[in-house]
Amino acid sequence: MLYEINEKAIQLQNQGKKITKLNIGDPDLATPPEIVEAACEAIKKGRTKYSSGFGEQTLRNELGKIHGVSADNIVITPGSKWGIFSTMYLLLKDGGNVVIPTPYWTAYGLIAKTLGVEARFCKTELDSNWQVDLQTFEELIDNDTRLIILNNPCNPTSKVMDEKIVDGIVKIATDRKVLILSDEVYSKISFVKTKSILDYDNNNILITGFSKMFTMTGWRIGYVIANRELINKIGKLNQITFSNVPVFIQDAALKALEIRNKLTNEIREVYCNRAKIASEILSNSKLEFSKPDAPFYIFPKREGLDSEKFSMKILDKGVAVAPGTSFGDYRDHFRISLTAPEVDLRAALLKICEALDE
Repeated sequence: MLYEINEKAIQLQNQGKKITKLNIGDPDLATPPEIVEAACEAIKKGRTKYSSGFGEQTLRNELGKIHGVSADNIVITPGSKWGIFSTMYLLLKDGGNVVIPTPYWTAYGLIAKTLGVEARFCKTELDSNWQVDLQTFEELIDNDTRLIILNNPCNPTSKVMDEKIVDGIVKIATDRKVLILSDEVYSKISFVKTKSILDYDNNNILITGFSKMFTMTGWRIGYVIANRELINKIGKLNQITFSNVPVFIQDAALKALEIRNKLTNEIREVYCNRAKIASEILSNSKLEFSKPDAPFYIFPKREGLDSEKFSMKILDKGVAVAPGTSFGDYRDHFRISLTAPEVDLRAALLKICEALDE
């Protein structure tokens, strides 16, 4: 229903209706001009030809320096979503199952379903601050488990996993010889410290991208860090599908890395302020929620709420949100993306509060 609501919101906008879109994680901030200019200059220089399916060596080298890994352990992908899909495809195409804590980003479950593999979900709750119970988690793993997916910070809760919980999951995965795919696309703009899967000496997989950190969602560029065997397989899959991420986009991404400290500090400050505004407004409602540790989301709860009906109801009032059922068994939750200018965000949040009381 996540995508259904987005399509309806777009239709309403096309009809001339004002819709404040708090339903998707697409930053409203413009891509920084330095990045746009770098892409334009690259196009003028003719950087528009076919290139390596693994990505430009200069970009891979720079990412290797940043993450402390060899460039040979990095492959460039058209957004982190393709990195996730290609990894799941290559590791699960012959069967097995995948274990995922919930609530979870919708794409994980849809990809598993597309591949015809079983997704096993470890449910977490607001009451326990969304922390994974390690015993319950381990009980889901069996001899057919090929992959564990972590999203840290989490979409839709914007919570950072406790380091001890991450330690525990890594130990379980190591003992049971299961790979971890860690989606860390929000980690560099987190408001609090986030422990990376790369902090562990193991064979796990990090996937991230430029979309959220540099407000480059439509540019479609991300990357995977993994063992060379998997990187080689993803690179070859890239070659027979989309060929390569456009070189001028990779040049723009390289420019983003050059000014990353300035840009990430700016976007973190903007969304930290929005999180405070949202928390203040929603605290005056009957909603329960955890304060965000990172952009861009709040995942409030109201006992007895049918979030699918509520999402359609509030859309008719000019505000788009995502129902909790899009992220697992969370019918009484809904997700708010803080991806609108402050004035619009305040007005939309007040509409949400009013609609809950009707």
